[in-house]
Amino acid sequence: MKVVFAGTPEFARLAYAAIVDAGFEVPLVMTQPDRRAGRGMKLSPGAVKQEALARGAQILQPVSLRLDGKYPEEAAATKKVLEALQPDVMVVAAYGLILPQWTLDLPKYGCLNIHASLLPRWRGAAPIQRAIEAGDEYSGVGIMQMESGLDTGPVLLEKKLKIDRMNAAELHDALAQLGAEAIVEALTKLRAQGAEAFVPNVQATEGVTYADKLTKEEALLDWSESAAVLERRIRAFTPVPGARVTLAGFDEPVKVWAAELLETTQNAAPGTVLARSATGVDVACGQGALRLTELQRAGGRRQAAEQFVQGWRE
Repeated sequence: MKVVFAGTPEFARLAYAAIVDAGFEVPLVMTQPDRRAGRGMKLSPGAVKQEALARGAQILQPVSLRLDGKYPEEAAATKKVLEALQPDVMVVAAYGLILPQWTLDLPKYGCLNIHASLLPRWRGAAPIQRAIEAGDEYSGVGIMQMESGLDTGPVLLEKKLKIDRMNAAELHDALAQLGAEAIVEALTKLRAQGAEAFVPNVQATEGVTYADKLTKEEALLDWSESAAVLERRIRAFTPVPGARVTLAGFDEPVKVWAAELLETTQNAAPGTVLARSATGVDVACGQGALRLTELQRAGGRRQAAEQFVQGWRE
């Protein structure tokens, strides 16, 4: 079975590597154009491109796939390559480009998307972070048959995972591994049984939520909110964009990498520092309190609370 893979970051790289390692033929990889990054702003390839280069795959990096868009020649050239290849299926994971209808229709079995949520909850751009922020007990990955709507297609296969107290980086890594396992399972069934491999599970119309992109503005925490809400937000925004808080004695907001809920009977105004020690910085919230255990000053390094409080002057 001939598979085309479309993806860009680390989440997608694991899936691509797993597909190839499972023995599937992946003659073409589509990924986002290289981006400028780092202090020197040099062009850097994404994780999928690096993996594809190491494995000797053909790589396409179109800016757009829309034949009627700003880059019709690039889109037409990509279409020509895909038509000549005649893939059985396209696997899409965090690709970053909208797939027009011609792309969805071209492969024999269409396009399968690896989506990091339990659909229809958390369609959209940031499902991992929004699930943590909302306090969901479970997350997971779904292998979805793509259609023109945003993450609206039927789910062919789903795997569930308990979130516990994972932050976004930890949940990302767990779901990336789960997604790699799920897509190999789905492709194996598809290769063996063809179109009869799955009974599509049409998404419910109730319980639909959308995972909007994260913004730096919302990462500045408001101490008037409850400690439980803020603790979840810190985990959801770690490592990017990074939750920030205002603390007495600092001219700029401080980044918080980790925190835990604190039982306290003290009645203090939100934002009041109740205590600071080697174990953490305790701060009153609108309800309850938080102990900040890993912090980072503006322009400084990430530090455990023990090191952070040593240089604190008020």
